[in-house]
Amino acid sequence: MHSILGIMLLISTLGSSIATRRKAARLSQSELAKKAGVSRATLDALENGRCGELGYSKITRLLTALGLELKIQEAGTRRPTLDELLEEGRDDQGLDRRR
Repeated sequence: MHSILGIMLLISTLGSSIATRRKAARLSQSELAKKAGVSRATLDALENGRCGELGYSKITRLLTALGLELKIQEAGTRRPTLDELLEEGRDDQGLDRRR
């Protein structure tokens, strides 16, 4: 089970990631909030780590508006190696040639 501190750190990291992506997309908080269907105050609180309670649907709408997705995986799973990613790319290309 996650501790409250661990969950708050996760939300803080998520908020920071959303802010970074929003700025890279040259969107204001108001523009992104409108696109995602959330209030600008909610987005501001999330980006600045002041969010008390934020529902899953709001988070997914913000991520979708930025072209991102939330991925949940078992704790402690490792990232794929470069070789694994290249192999996956080869597999995908092989499928594309068959179409």
